[in-house]
Amino acid sequence: MRTLSQILQPDTDLSQDEQYLLHAIKCSSFIARLVNSDAVLLSELGASLHQAWSAEEMQTWLDNQNVVDDNSLKRALRKLRQRVMLRLIVRDLNGLGGLDEVMQVVSTLAEISLQFALHHLTPWLETQYGRPIGEESGERQHFTVVGMGKLGGHELNVSSDIDLIFAFAEDGETDGAKSISNVDFFTRLAKRLIAAIDEITEDGFVFRVDMRLRPYGSEGPLACSFSMLEEYYQNQGREWERYAWIKGRVVAGPDQGLSKLLRPFVFRKYLDFGALASMRDLKLQIQRDVNRRDMHDNIKLGRGGIREVEFIAQVFQLIRGGRDASLQIKSTLAVLGLLRSKGLLPATTVRELKAAYIFLRNLEHRLQYLEDTQTQDIPANEESRGRIALGMGYESWDAFLAALELHRSLVQRHFEEVFSDPAEERIQKDTTQQQEAALWKRQVEGADAVAAMAQFGYAEPEETLRKLLSLHESPRYKQLPEISRQRFDTLIPLAIAEAAHEPNPDQALIRVADLLDSICRRASYLALLAEYPSALTLVIRIVGASPWLAQYLTQHPILLDELLDTRNLYAAPDFAAMHADLEQRIQALDGDVERQMDEMRHFKHAAVFRFAAKDVAGELALETLSDYLSALADIILDVAIKTIWPSLRNRHRDEPQFAVIGYGKLGGKELGYASDLDIIFLYDDEAPEAGEMYAKLGQRINTWLSSMTSAGALYETDMQLRPDGASGLLVSSVQAFKTYQQEKAWVWEHQALTRARFCAGSQAIGAIFERIRKEVLCQPRDKQTLAAEVVAMRQKMHQAHPNHGDLFDLKHDSGGIVDVEFIVQYLVLAHAQQYPELTRNLGNIALLEILGRLGLVDAALAHQVAQAYRDYRRCQHAIRLQGDSKARVPLAKVEAEVAAVRDLWQQVFV
Repeated sequence: MRTLSQILQPDTDLSQDEQYLLHAIKCSSFIARLVNSDAVLLSELGASLHQAWSAEEMQTWLDNQNVVDDNSLKRALRKLRQRVMLRLIVRDLNGLGGLDEVMQVVSTLAEISLQFALHHLTPWLETQYGRPIGEESGERQHFTVVGMGKLGGHELNVSSDIDLIFAFAEDGETDGAKSISNVDFFTRLAKRLIAAIDEITEDGFVFRVDMRLRPYGSEGPLACSFSMLEEYYQNQGREWERYAWIKGRVVAGPDQGLSKLLRPFVFRKYLDFGALASMRDLKLQIQRDVNRRDMHDNIKLGRGGIREVEFIAQVFQLIRGGRDASLQIKSTLAVLGLLRSKGLLPATTVRELKAAYIFLRNLEHRLQYLEDTQTQDIPANEESRGRIALGMGYESWDAFLAALELHRSLVQRHFEEVFSDPAEERIQKDTTQQQEAALWKRQVEGADAVAAMAQFGYAEPEETLRKLLSLHESPRYKQLPEISRQRFDTLIPLAIAEAAHEPNPDQALIRVADLLDSICRRASYLALLAEYPSALTLVIRIVGASPWLAQYLTQHPILLDELLDTRNLYAAPDFAAMHADLEQRIQALDGDVERQMDEMRHFKHAAVFRFAAKDVAGELALETLSDYLSALADIILDVAIKTIWPSLRNRHRDEPQFAVIGYGKLGGKELGYASDLDIIFLYDDEAPEAGEMYAKLGQRINTWLSSMTSAGALYETDMQLRPDGASGLLVSSVQAFKTYQQEKAWVWEHQALTRARFCAGSQAIGAIFERIRKEVLCQPRDKQTLAAEVVAMRQKMHQAHPNHGDLFDLKHDSGGIVDVEFIVQYLVLAHAQQYPELTRNLGNIALLEILGRLGLVDAALAHQVAQAYRDYRRCQHAIRLQGDSKARVPLAKVEAEVAAVRDLWQQVFV
């Protein structure tokens, strides 16, 4: 590459690289000055323009410099910056590199500079004062440098400040002849490090250093011990500091567990919808500052600027990052991509936000390329505007301005959609809740209050109002923090208005009030409902329809989050995607068994709640619901096997030859919301230690499913159908299972086998089990003997479930569900040898139709009984949703169904 004066000569035939440089000079006065300052820079640029800077190249260049004191250190770092900036800017302005390269290279420059400076400054200071030693551990202490903001996110711009926090693990003293405290040592080290990076010398600067994000801001110590940091953030940390720490990461020195220490402060264990209000307030503060300083042309802080895109991404991280570790990442663009893939933001919104962010960050860099100044303001003079338009690839300033305005308008619209204040919207849209609020605040009392409730449509206005106002006087309500009480006071009037539209408004209001009362100490849940009033409307509808669901929500309030996306709430489940999602979640928590167990419970509760929402909305047939619940159980069993097996010590193989077999409701795909799992464990493995290892696996699975954690239990399990029942081995080899079924099993165990199926684990064992099952079911049997044994077993069950009341027990009474099941089981066992199609696990309804079609029972009667069985199950399900444990109804209500079942029983057994 020729000299700059030659390149600038008119009518010179320039090479491609020289044209690149000339274009950069037209866009940036800083580049022109930089090349003029040192002729070596130009020759180096010509040799390396088509290669992006790497950390290795920067480190190698620094290692080749003669650094012996602070001055030579500063000179080396600043000379490196000149080289990095020259090549980087020329590449960026000519499309040889993009935004990702700019942010990554500048962030890498900051890290390498800090690490290089620390590498030299630390031993120089230790020569004076000795090594800092921890007073508790007695070990040498190290300096940890945390990069905040854009440095932490690998998103630095070319003329950015770097926000730093300095820390060390333990207090103590240095071990030199001239001993000083650790805090004094690291404060001195901090000051020299800042000077090495920030001080302006004849060679310029490396980065401006901003230390205002440290505890207590400008008034706080430059370097803090870990215990001081923990105490500060635990007791005094503010919401904006949580926001700042989202991007915080160690950029120089060892982490020493600092990131783990502060993670709970940043990412709450529960969904934190209070972050919306906090960040809304933070944005208002920024907006007031923008207005006060007339910064409307600032593309970072102004309307539709970079900060609004960052806020959108980071509020979702604050809300959900504690529950979803995948959101604990630093890059704004990467977070936006995750929000789209998780369905938290629409694809169009994410596409527009990403495009705007890239445009605005590119513009930010071109503004800073002008004079190497930290600015985000649109220039006022024509020359600078021309440079900016050229650098952004537009023919005119007006064309560029139109594109900028489009991006800013879209960002502003999306920001307002995410951060809209529901309280303000309600004030603007609806003034009718003033009366409801007056009732709750006791501004209207006595007969007037009762009359108002009656006017709203409440059937028992006095009693409902009494129950509601008892919450207002409760110690729990009075002891709430002010912000939680304000949210509670907002939600109750809204609940009064919304519940009035339900079929049974009194029940709906009291149930939702009880729910709010039970969760009010969890501020994040009140914040969720306050932020999303439509979610409260759904809650009222759901709890009004079912006390069982009201109780389920009360036990698992984290499920309120499921109400925010009604598309997902009512969509048909994709079980393959659910399986992959659960596996990914559990793998992300590898090594933390307690959190894995909780995560699996949260997953199950959320799925059940989604099914239930469709159920009470009348959008889910009972048979489909049972299929869904059974498929969910299969997923959980399979992931449990995959999670637990690798954790077993001394396991003899990578993949277990192990399977879970479901019986009863799980086997017949007739699970209800609170059904137990009837399961057995099989293995097919000749290794000597196989029996012992699979017994451990089976025991661990059983514990995993039934243990009560803070997130509840997964399932109650029943293992009594294993060979030899409760006295038998927990797991069986497939051969032992086959022998038992063929030679020792009771008839009732063969009855149970008619509804058994492979659920999880090894598909090969599942296929072996199905062959054994068919062989056993197709065994020749004496029908009279079989009938006698089945009837005897049915009589035992009658005696075990006596009904002394006037109501008919849908399950246990003669002519009920169990009779239907016994009829089908007997007919399958009696005729499967002749009709192998009866061995298919199709469910009682389908098998009754087949039995009728084969002429084994009266076809019309079989059809009636199939319909009766369907009606019984629907009625049983509806009763359970209303919270009753026993499904009993007046006999007159099911007289025809009972008669049909009893007729078929007579036809089959008498």
